[in-house]
Amino acid sequence: MTEHENICALLDTTKELGFQIIKEQLNVSDLVLSKHLMVLEDANYVQLIKKTEFTRQRTWVSLTPKGRKSFKLHLTELKRIIG
Repeated sequence: MTEHENICALLDTTKELGFQIIKEQLNVSDLVLSKHLMVLEDANYVQLIKKTEFTRQRTWVSLTPKGRKSFKLHLTELKRIIG
């Protein structure tokens, strides 16, 4: 799977995930994850939400309805291809 698919797969199972959690799950740097999220955000597949927690700003990521639908269609097509 590509990093974009991995991000969508993680987000598909929940309402939102913290940037740090996604980074740790994918074992990538902040820069790499930020670049992938920017591409997904530009495509309107994810939404980035800034929240302040304990005086620190954190970024939370969620799939948009478009992103969730596209990911489900992608999975359906992959399943069809492998039979």
